[in-house]
Amino acid sequence: MASPPIPPQLDHLITRPFSFYPPIIGIEHNEWLFRKASWSEILVLNCKSAAEIWISRRYIGEVSRVDDPVLIVGLNRELEYKGGMIVPFQRRVIEMPVAVGGSAINATERSEPAPVVGIRVASATDRRAIKLICGAVIVSILAAVFAIYVSRPRLVYTVKDQTYLGLTGRDDRTAVVLKLGEPASDHWQSDSGELQYEALAYPDKHLTVILMGSDRKSVHYIGAMDGSWTPVHSTPLRSGGSTDSLLRGLHRF
Repeated sequence: MASPPIPPQLDHLITRPFSFYPPIIGIEHNEWLFRKASWSEILVLNCKSAAEIWISRRYIGEVSRVDDPVLIVGLNRELEYKGGMIVPFQRRVIEMPVAVGGSAINATERSEPAPVVGIRVASATDRRAIKLICGAVIVSILAAVFAIYVSRPRLVYTVKDQTYLGLTGRDDRTAVVLKLGEPASDHWQSDSGELQYEALAYPDKHLTVILMGSDRKSVHYIGAMDGSWTPVHSTPLRSGGSTDSLLRGLHRF
């Protein structure tokens, strides 16, 4: 029987922030620092909440070879922060309740044939009533779909806006401005922190372009938000996945 793979050494992450992929469920901010390790676990620190948690080494996968735009530490399965501990995430299966007076009898346990039920041929009046009910249901569904379509925010791109599709993780602020023009406003998330985030607002395009880096001189494009601060574009990571999880955990600023 083959032995399990040896988890990667993480000593070089002591001073370098990284993100887990997939993100740990139950923890909103996915930015960590490595603290120390034992033979069976590693201790990591959340950069925002300063909470320290232990994670079993058997859940730790590969570490990305590049950190553009952020270093990624892979997880072998989905994990959840529950009761102050990291445990495997289990998706619950909801069992349909048994009707009142009914019994959960397996079809294979039936030994007797089902009783014959008399079938009455629907009259013309019944058929008209059924058609009216079906028509009303269809109209209600179409009205609901139309209301959702009208109310949801949409991005409207003109021909000149197609340059937005050319943005990549290698574009810095200068490259973004060359492709999209000067933003109406730009904001930094904070003056200090392990990572710096910059938001370039383009209200005419209903977009906010997000850049990230270890300092303000090295920020690069990682994606874009719509008017409701929902990610509409993200950049791929060379180790697999994308920056979508980082954008969803980023608060409006």
